[in-house]
Amino acid sequence: MHFDLTDLRLIVAVADCGSLSRAAAEFPIALSAASNRLRLLEQRLGVRLFERHADGMAPTPAGRIALDHARRVIAEAQQLTQALDGLAGRQRVSVRLAANTVANSTFLPPALGPFLNDYPEVDLHVEERPSQDILRAVQDGDIDIGVLDGNLAMPDVVSLPFRHDRLVLLVPNGHALAARGHCLFRDALGFAFVGMPSERAMQRFVEEMATLLGKPLTVRVRAPSFFAISQLVAQDVGLTVLPEAAAQRHSGTLPVSIVTLDDGWATRELRLCVRSLEGLTAQGRQLVAYLTGA
Repeated sequence: MHFDLTDLRLIVAVADCGSLSRAAAEFPIALSAASNRLRLLEQRLGVRLFERHADGMAPTPAGRIALDHARRVIAEAQQLTQALDGLAGRQRVSVRLAANTVANSTFLPPALGPFLNDYPEVDLHVEERPSQDILRAVQDGDIDIGVLDGNLAMPDVVSLPFRHDRLVLLVPNGHALAARGHCLFRDALGFAFVGMPSERAMQRFVEEMATLLGKPLTVRVRAPSFFAISQLVAQDVGLTVLPEAAAQRHSGTLPVSIVTLDDGWATRELRLCVRSLEGLTAQGRQLVAYLTGA
C-alpha cells in the first residue's frame, strides 16, 4: 500500500489541532482538499481514523495506531533529509569526541582519517580528557562519543570494544633495565624520567601509579609529544612510559629499547562509549562503525 508523507503529516496535524479546519489552515491547504485527502486515505486503509464530533475530531483506536507510526515515519524522513543535506554539503554536522591520551596519540588518528575523507560534511571536535571525565561527559550528554579505559565501570552508557593497549618503558640503549627486557614499574622508580606535561591524562595516571607505590616520579623534563620524549630518552636524559605502539614507532629510528612492564595496570582495553546509538546523528553512528570495525 502506498503512503504519501503529506497524508501522514495531515493526520498528525488533525490529531494535534483537534479539528480538520484548523489543521488545514496550519498546513496550509484548502479545507476541501484536506477533507478529500483524509477521506481517500481512510478508504484506502479500510478503517476510520477519526471520529467526527460537533466540537472537533478525535482519533479512533485504529487512528491512534496510525498516528504512532506516522509520527515515527515523519521523524525518520526528517533525519534522512538532514543526513542527505549534509552529504550534499548543504549542512554541516558536528560530532564531539573525547579520548584519553593513549587513544588520541596512537589509535585515533589513523582511524579518523578515512572517516573524515568519506564524510566531508562532518566537523569533528576532538578533546583529550582523563577517562573518568570522559565517562561523565558522555553520561551528561556533553560529548557524543568517548574512548576511554575499559577497566572503568560504565553505567548508563553503551560500551563497545575499540583497541587493546599496553604501556611500556622506553629506555636508552645500554641502560641497566634494557638487558632485562621486562620489569615491574617499581624497579624503574629509582631512575629519573622524561614526562609529558602534567595536565596530560596519561601522565597523571603514571604519576598516580608511582605515588601509590610510595615513590613519587622524578621528572627531569617534560616534553609535549611522544617523539620529543623519545628523542630525550635517546640522549640519556631519563626513562619514560609510553604506549607500546608509540614506543615501537620510535624505537626503530632511535637508540632506545623497549622494556615490558609486568604490572597488571599496564595492559588495558580501550573501549568506546556513547549515551545511546539512537541519539547520535547518522554521521555519529557511522563514526562509531568506523572506529569499532562494525
